Amino acid sequence: MQGSSPDYEVGDILRVSCAPVPARVTGVSRSYVSIEWPWGEVDPDSQYGWNGRFALPVEPDGWEWSLFRTEGDPRGLEPDDTCLVGIPETLVRVIDVGHYDPPMDTGRLPRPQTLLIVLPVDRPGVEGGSEDEGDTIELDSAAPIVMERVSHNRSG
Repeated sequence: MQGSSPDYEVGDILRVSCAPVPARVTGVSRSYVSIEWPWGEVDPDSQYGWNGRFALPVEPDGWEWSLFRTEGDPRGLEPDDTCLVGIPETLVRVIDVGHYDPPMDTGRLPRPQTLLIVLPVDRPGVEGGSEDEGDTIELDSAAPIVMERVSHNRSG
């Protein structure tokens, strides 16, 4: 990720984007479109057997939400199609921050040291809050994510 900073806090508002790149579709279901992840690589020393694929929700604004999206309607995709995947410019709020030393084993390289859990600013959180409702930004990601802090949480 470009321009990462270790001082993100819960409540920060970020403008996030990632230029779309081609990816091969590996599978399609009613709920997900699976693609060959175009960034990073399989971690040969991982305890997980990541297969190089990533599943994106077919309903981009459904309960299960993802920053990354295919361009165009994912419901029209078929296995072996090529699509563009990226992050359209999105305003998000940070709902959780995780720091990992040693870096977290996700099955992919590079292993992240800092994760931000985010939600779109216009999406209300679930009562009681849950990081499961958000999406994760790996500050050490191989994806060329561009982030700009729009407002900083100065309460803490």
